[in-house]
Amino acid sequence: MKTVAQPDLQEHPVEFKSYVRTCIYVFIAILCATGLMIYASFLPHYSWAVKVSLILAVACGNAFVVAGFLMHLISEKKMVYMVLGFTVMFVAGLFWLTLYAMQDFPAGTTH
Repeated sequence: MKTVAQPDLQEHPVEFKSYVRTCIYVFIAILCATGLMIYASFLPHYSWAVKVSLILAVACGNAFVVAGFLMHLISEKKMVYMVLGFTVMFVAGLFWLTLYAMQDFPAGTTH
């Protein structure tokens, strides 16, 4: 009787304990980042723009931790990084176009 070949489940061996430890560290990092964002929103003597900049900087770090470790993008191949790079470039371009067009009103209109 022939048996069906089992797929190799150990292509990327990961120890469960080390993976759980990584998830716990990421969870702690997310909690700390959330606390930092809340703390930055209540900072006295800073303008709204500085507070938003601090919150966005912490959010970018938080996104890197989540994407890098939970989504395993740190260990991905070059093609994935190229696609992510183009995505970041296009999003930055859309932000720039939006900011560039904020004062471009049609003739005869008021804001």
